[in-house]
Amino acid sequence: MSIFSRKDTETATTVAARPDLAALTGDYTIDPAHSTLGFVARHAMVTNVKGSFQDFTGTLHLDGTDPSLSTASLDVVMDSIETGNADRDGHLKSSDFFKADEFPTMTFRSTKAESLGGEDYRITGDLTILGTTRPLAIDLEFNGAAKDPFGNERVGFEGKAEILRSEWGLTWNAALETGGVLVSDKIKLNFDISAIRNA
Repeated sequence: MSIFSRKDTETATTVAARPDLAALTGDYTIDPAHSTLGFVARHAMVTNVKGSFQDFTGTLHLDGTDPSLSTASLDVVMDSIETGNADRDGHLKSSDFFKADEFPTMTFRSTKAESLGGEDYRITGDLTILGTTRPLAIDLEFNGAAKDPFGNERVGFEGKAEILRSEWGLTWNAALETGGVLVSDKIKLNFDISAIRNA
């Protein structure tokens, strides 16, 4: 993942709240208690169903001098999926979808990081689901850096991406009488990441 230039138009207060970019260089651990890995799928062609994963670990290496040297790694426990409905969660964990017993973990390993200008960045990597690995590009916005009341140095990002689930072998569906299918192939991914600098 990448960091980050401050804008010349920022106020003195804002600048004071952000350390020099080079000072952000280092290794970080994602804080799952203050981070969200979410997704949105279209259901029955008429509404969106939102879900998230509750159990995950991840690390970042940020390079404030050369953002292209930044990296990210993420491991997600598939059994931790939650959509607000126990029956639906059970179906998603089953052999129709994630086969959580056979493939307990989804992983992401970055292969490229780049600045898009301003506070916007893109990180590209390998996403593995059901044993299938395909490239995924995540667009990120850097939300800033701060020291929390407990002395932890934090950085924050918001991210988004889209995938076609069928490309990872997630092909289960059901036809609707009115046409179309029950679950969309396109899935929107969203990330709110808070990471703590390693001691």
